[in-house]
Amino acid sequence: MTDSVHLEEGRHYKRHLTTGLILGVFVFSTIYLEVSLLDLLIRFPRFIGFFFDRFLPPRFDRLFQYTPLIIETILFAVVATYISSVLSFLIGLSMSEFYNPFPWLRAVARFVVSFFRNIPILVLAQLLVFVFGIGRMVGLIALILATLGFLARAYAESINEIGAEKLEGIQATGATRAQVLVHALVPAFVPAWLNWALFIFEINIRASVLLGLVGAGGIGIMIRSNINLFRFREAMVIILAVLVLVIATETITNAIRKALR
Repeated sequence: MTDSVHLEEGRHYKRHLTTGLILGVFVFSTIYLEVSLLDLLIRFPRFIGFFFDRFLPPRFDRLFQYTPLIIETILFAVVATYISSVLSFLIGLSMSEFYNPFPWLRAVARFVVSFFRNIPILVLAQLLVFVFGIGRMVGLIALILATLGFLARAYAESINEIGAEKLEGIQATGATRAQVLVHALVPAFVPAWLNWALFIFEINIRASVLLGLVGAGGIGIMIRSNINLFRFREAMVIILAVLVLVIATETITNAIRKALR
């Protein structure tokens, strides 16, 4: 009885300590950044007033002029998702303990993936500008590399799960790695491939808009241009179009995932 009481007291102490640490980090961060929550509360109504005054009502008369750039944004996401999903599968094989027997090669593949996954996509785009200049190629390559960093890791984990559950017996029969890949792993991996590809496509739609803000093509460049020229109502109609595009993409991809299940 005494041991259980001490155990429960220990748990309460850990909870209180964890809560205290979290609050302490928050307080330290706000003090260090000189953030005034009271000032935020005072200024927020001003922001709301500015938004309603400058951004509403949206100007829909130029919406059709922006349609080609909206289509370009979608195509960015399509091409980047397709290329990165294929490359990510190949890199995922290199990262997989189940399929790749060489630890040094797995380590190299994981380092490359980790490198690109941890560099913000806007930083990648800015670095690529020095090689390719401002334009569509910068946005597309930055999107592919950023997607590759995330998707390859997810694919490697899926490959390991499939290998542990379904493919060890096939390997034990003496099948070569090529036979295991073509006849067993790829068919079993297709559902995971489609599920992750659809998920990353949703992310790439939003990222394509973000890349446009730094001049890498797509509709984002017009958002930046209109805001810089104080054409807020024209920027608002593009923001609404992007919102509809993102919601429609999520709705369609969710429907496809349910159909696949």
